[in-house]
Amino acid sequence: MVIGILSDTHGNLRAVRQAIGIFEECDAGAVFHCGDVGGLDVLRELAATGRSCWFVWGNTDLPNPDWAETVAAMGLYWPDGPLLVELDGKRIGVAHGHEWQLAAMKTDPLIDYILSGHTHQCRDERNGHARIINPGALHRTAVRTVATLDLATDELRFHELPR
Repeated sequence: MVIGILSDTHGNLRAVRQAIGIFEECDAGAVFHCGDVGGLDVLRELAATGRSCWFVWGNTDLPNPDWAETVAAMGLYWPDGPLLVELDGKRIGVAHGHEWQLAAMKTDPLIDYILSGHTHQCRDERNGHARIINPGALHRTAVRTVATLDLATDELRFHELPR
């Protein structure tokens, strides 16, 4: 399965729609948002794709607890911190990048991938057992990027969005 990975959208709906278009072209079966979502409108766009979708809140997100019912109605899980998702036999940790739990993920030998954002810079590196991936950002960056990852082949691609 191919997954789409994005982060740091900060409510930029135009860029989110472009990212979704890339994920559709790559036949991504699931989407992960690594935080700094920027509001419910971004989550609505992601949920409307019909793909499985997970997200975490970032340091600039101010989630209102009153949104929980709306998020659930979209078919999305409300995160209380970083997530651990099992998909196609792979364990995927998702954090924004500012949480203390990220350090624990890096030492967990059962996690295959750690997806995070926060820095607004693409990242692809191995940390012993895990591959750490940051898709870049769609806001406050000179080059807007998202990533796709094929869980079967471990092929990672960064995609630049047009301005």
